[in-house]
Amino acid sequence: MSDLTYYLIAAVTIFAVVDPIGTLPFFSAFTVGFSPSDRRVVLERSVVIFTTILVAFALVGRFLFAAFGFTLSAFEIAGGILLFIVAYDMLRGEIGPTKLTATDRDEAIQRRDEISVFPLAVPLLAGPGAISTVMIYAGGSSAGLTGVLAAVVGALATGAATFVIFRLGQRILDSLGRVGVMALTRVLGLLLAAVAVQFVITGILGVRG
Repeated sequence: MSDLTYYLIAAVTIFAVVDPIGTLPFFSAFTVGFSPSDRRVVLERSVVIFTTILVAFALVGRFLFAAFGFTLSAFEIAGGILLFIVAYDMLRGEIGPTKLTATDRDEAIQRRDEISVFPLAVPLLAGPGAISTVMIYAGGSSAGLTGVLAAVVGALATGAATFVIFRLGQRILDSLGRVGVMALTRVLGLLLAAVAVQFVITGILGVRG
């Protein structure tokens, strides 16, 4: 696999896991009644925070492997299972417990000053699945730094795409409608499910090898 292909696959996968299109309705709901300037502040903070979290895990993921003594294969299997659960919820049109609970949603509406951090940045955008994905890609390239750079670039590209999607969020929702957003979320869920299965297969082959 060429470096460019690895970069593209990492970026697409991270985008699918973060799923800014599926998260867009929550962003719109949490910022109902906000002035344009207040909404932009929430948008900028949430994007910066979740992107920083993903980049940080991409950079220190290899050290976490060493510190806790587990192998990349074990993390790929665990991460693949976790990603499949997230993908299953996306295919069903639901946000599972690894994303957001009803109680979290109610509390977030009451604490609007905090929603840029919780639940938007974490766990809606930088959830366990996204963190697992960047760590796997950062440690999964035999080229060494290529994996880290691919994960970092993928996280930054996803952050930029999320900013654009959220910035134009209301227009996108108006044009796509609820059905359109649900359809796109399911497509991303199918893609994510395939990636999750591949993670597990790669991890099992690594353990057997």
